[in-house]
Amino acid sequence: MNKLIYFLIIIILSGCSLNKNSKFWTTSEKISKETKLENKILKEELYKEEDVLEKEFNQNLKIKVDGKTNFNNQIGNYTNNNGRVNFDGNLQNISRYKFSKIKNFYQYEPELSFHGDNVIFFNNKGTILKFNENSKLNWQKNYYSKSEKKLKPVLQFANNNKYLVVADNIAKYYLLDIETGQQIWSKNNNAPFNSQIKIYEDKIFVIDFSNTLRCFSLKNGEELWNVKTESSLIRSQKRLSMVIVKNTILFNNSIGDISAVDLNNGELLWQLPTQSSLIYESTFSLETSDIITDNNNLYFSNNKNQFFSVDINTGSFNWETKINSNLRPTLIGNMLFTVSQEGYLFLVEKNNGNIIRSTDLFDQFKIKKRDAIRPTGFILGKNKIYLSTDNGRLLVVDIATGKTISTLKIDNEKIQRPKILNENLFIVKNNSIIKLN
Repeated sequence: MNKLIYFLIIIILSGCSLNKNSKFWTTSEKISKETKLENKILKEELYKEEDVLEKEFNQNLKIKVDGKTNFNNQIGNYTNNNGRVNFDGNLQNISRYKFSKIKNFYQYEPELSFHGDNVIFFNNKGTILKFNENSKLNWQKNYYSKSEKKLKPVLQFANNNKYLVVADNIAKYYLLDIETGQQIWSKNNNAPFNSQIKIYEDKIFVIDFSNTLRCFSLKNGEELWNVKTESSLIRSQKRLSMVIVKNTILFNNSIGDISAVDLNNGELLWQLPTQSSLIYESTFSLETSDIITDNNNLYFSNNKNQFFSVDINTGSFNWETKINSNLRPTLIGNMLFTVSQEGYLFLVEKNNGNIIRSTDLFDQFKIKKRDAIRPTGFILGKNKIYLSTDNGRLLVVDIATGKTISTLKIDNEKIQRPKILNENLFIVKNNSIIKLN
């Protein structure tokens, strides 16, 4: 009996040996050149960049833009759609309100906040400045400690004409009386913020660096609920955005997911990935535009050559077209306007994503230099489009023809997306606010 057991053990060990004839491991074989080539082609297919449209289309087509104009670009705060602003300035005069230089300004998208005829911004130590359109300072307040000031906080604003909400990239958020600048409350979060802020009735909505949408009480700053979405170890500094439609808040995160949440209780209604898990690594460099909405659909694009329309009710794609842009689009009637990273103005039909016209706005730049220039934002005036760039230029474009009328040299460094207040156009850079009229 013992001999039989011993014999069986020898057979088992021999059958499970780690030699090339063993059936415990799969058969070892050399990888052929054909197999290596197939793997290389598969990898290239997964990670290749889509061809970017860099040619004009229907460039001689003239359009007529109908519809009412807004008196300022704060209209449609919940939808992020600025539409057409009632502005047609000559831009002959320029003045600056200077402040201490904001470190790493180029990485962020801080925006001016308007209150009546007043402008609100901040400097590199987190001092909040409120001044009128004639640059007369109404008040300045700083609520940071000495150590916090050394961190050079970057601030995001939202106001409801009574209160000013502030959230920053060092994880603080607080509420001020917008008339006096007096602080009402101040809180700290677990992670820094870099998103738009929305105020809806008695609630504040903001997204932090962990890709978590947080809902705070406007009254005391206490967290009411939060919705966590998938996070990444590395993320870009691109500011995240959100829109509010009826009782739903819709927002993006740094890896391209779009989420719809009941704003009363934080219930997740649906979530839609826009980036394939097969190319997850590419989300590290993903930059998505602000989301805009017509209250039925979402419209947004990214620097991966994708422009989307998404149905708000179902969370499904309506269409996708190839436009390479991380700038906030604008919707007027049935027509979407956007500008690609390569400097082309696109007009797109909102119902089907068809490109109506594309025109080259950067044709006035020298060929050797234009590849290094990127647009930073645009706004539609009464008859013209005003486009800012990261080399300090402001392009004035005719809406009807899509042709660049003039190029104004504002600075040599990055300037932010233009904003309109009354008869003035404002642009922010790292050490000043520039006013043109």
